[in-house]
Amino acid sequence: MAHTSQPLRRGAALLASTVAALGLLTACGNGGQGKSPESVSGTAAPATGNASSADTSGTSAVPSGTGSSPASQTGASATGGGSSTGGTTTGTAAAAGTRCHTSELTASVGGNDPGAGQENFPIVLTNKSGRTCTVRGFPGAAFVNAAGTQLGPDPQRESGSTAATVTLKPGQSAWAGLTFSSPEISGAKTATPAALLVTPPDEKDSLKVTWKNGAVPVSGNASSVRLNVFSAGTGA
Repeated sequence: MAHTSQPLRRGAALLASTVAALGLLTACGNGGQGKSPESVSGTAAPATGNASSADTSGTSAVPSGTGSSPASQTGASATGGGSSTGGTTTGTAAAAGTRCHTSELTASVGGNDPGAGQENFPIVLTNKSGRTCTVRGFPGAAFVNAAGTQLGPDPQRESGSTAATVTLKPGQSAWAGLTFSSPEISGAKTATPAALLVTPPDEKDSLKVTWKNGAVPVSGNASSVRLNVFSAGTGA
């Protein structure tokens, strides 16, 4: 029995050596890694272009123009000449609720008060309503032909003095100067308007006044028409 067990032990040792050798060859065949690559989780999803984009709609719109002169503007004292009667001028801004609206006013153009090569006309607004209201600042103005087409550029605003609030009781008036260089002296090109459109301060609607004072400058040398702020009275 002792003679037989020794060969068996040698056989078992040889078998173990063979298995170990096969294992080494297998590891070399796999590049020496000894295990499969790990799978990585959490892969990012494709970008959609919609993430965290700020909403830029609803931007405040710029207010449209009214065609009239803001009541807060300033300008030189009017040059239409004459005494100021009717109405009260104050140095404080009027409350919005007291402003004279176009429908509460009538408009007219006074006589020419020429001087130093200038033609000077008072634009007069009269309170026809049954309440007291106010005007402050520049009027809007435009010369137009019979078809309503504007003649020449927009009048310019004179600068120099602060506008005052003019309080108008029913029947009282305020006036603003309209001035231009005499075309006969300046050599400006002229046209004869059919009417002058007058827009009260801070209003959208205009009042139409028939123009009876001849040609006005519309282009060329010294063709600018200028406007002054409102003062109490008629400018006569």
